[in-house]
Amino acid sequence: MEENTKPDNELMLEATMTPILQIDPQRARFPFCIVWTPLPLISWFIPFIGHIGICREDGVILDFAGPNFVCVDHFAFGAVARYLQINKDKCCISACWDEYERKDGYEHSEPVRQRMTWDDALRKSTQEFQHRSYNLFICNCHSFVANNLNRLGYGGTNCWNVVNLAALIFIKGHWVNKAAIVKSYLPFVIVLTLGLMLGGWTFLTGLAFFTILLVGWFLLGTYCFKSLIQL
Repeated sequence: MEENTKPDNELMLEATMTPILQIDPQRARFPFCIVWTPLPLISWFIPFIGHIGICREDGVILDFAGPNFVCVDHFAFGAVARYLQINKDKCCISACWDEYERKDGYEHSEPVRQRMTWDDALRKSTQEFQHRSYNLFICNCHSFVANNLNRLGYGGTNCWNVVNLAALIFIKGHWVNKAAIVKSYLPFVIVLTLGLMLGGWTFLTGLAFFTILLVGWFLLGTYCFKSLIQL
């Protein structure tokens, strides 16, 4: 019989490690990921704006999709087009939990904070947003995911908001496949082409004004009037 020669500390580590599941777009499983999909109508005019959610350790998607409603395992606006897997080593859940909960008025004993996991943090945000009113301009899916990232202490900070979160997924997000790229940008190309053919510079000016107005709202609400955009 072969004798186990591994050190005790390695055996303990193997026993306590949770296996990381693989990303599986066919089954809509994206463990430890932020996920994105285009929104009907809005993404046709501004393709970098979309609907996002965050995934549990088992890859199940959670997304804030309506008043007092967080979807579980049913991404509200279709299949995932882009995803960004979060490095769990860059999260400091226990370290940031104390400060974030005190700021929001929650109180927990130290033993509870020490047991906090990825799914525990997501569960707390889900419970909170199940009692939130949905508003595209004030409290939306980006608010929900930013709230989760703050609880997770991703990047060692709890300063995530709708703007830097949108920039993160736009810059670092990975496309699921080529069909997802077509799905995301083809409606915009069609709308832009028809708009230029029928409206010319008038359409282009209107589109630019609409984009600046919408993006400006979130910039002002996030950095100038900090209580306007809810997290």
